[in-house]
Amino acid sequence: MSKLPDPPAGGFCAEAWQHTARLQDAILKLPFNEALTDGSLSRDVFAFYIVQDARYLVGFAQALSAAATRSDDADDAAFLAGAANAALLEERRLHAGYVEEFGLTEAETAGIETSPTCLGYTSYLKACALAESYPVLLAAILPCFWVYQHVGATILEATGGAEGHPYQAWIKTYADDEFASAVRSARELVDKVAARSDEATRGKMLEAFTRATEFEWMFWHSAWVKETWPTAEFLAR
Repeated sequence: MSKLPDPPAGGFCAEAWQHTARLQDAILKLPFNEALTDGSLSRDVFAFYIVQDARYLVGFAQALSAAATRSDDADDAAFLAGAANAALLEERRLHAGYVEEFGLTEAETAGIETSPTCLGYTSYLKACALAESYPVLLAAILPCFWVYQHVGATILEATGGAEGHPYQAWIKTYADDEFASAVRSARELVDKVAARSDEATRGKMLEAFTRATEFEWMFWHSAWVKETWPTAEFLAR
């Protein structure tokens, strides 16, 4: 497991993490993540989460691709495009693996409706891609990288390496050195772009980072309660 070094003092990422520190702690303490840590998370809740996550990652990849097209730096564009590709590959690998392990059929997974939170989060990222500046879009994308690495690394440490853990594959995916390196690169990119942005843009970047982190909290919570549309009873689906 690779622990990420603290962002440079005075950088945007250090400010953003400090601003959302209580929320980051609350994410770790959500019932879903506590049950994931001790291995008691029910398979039907995890299956619901995996289906939602697979759909989210498609939208996340689209936002990354949009950011790649707007970068004026070839290396940064390559990183963002590569991250988009990795998100789609991960969606297929993890989703297919757990669908097979849980014995779910394609019909069963297709029957799980996209939750309001999943749709809201992906719609927010797409809206940032369409209507916000490149720096703000990067700030909105960053929490998905950083929060997942933080959660994965914390759980890996709490489980002593996750060997024999029922969700070992998931834990190690988001706590390994390769993912930590990607998160480090994402943070460095956001800090670099923020450093050359004006105060108003940095303010909007902080708002976007905070909103996306709120969506991260909501996403874990929505999986725990297997969130449905409250209007479903009024509609034939």
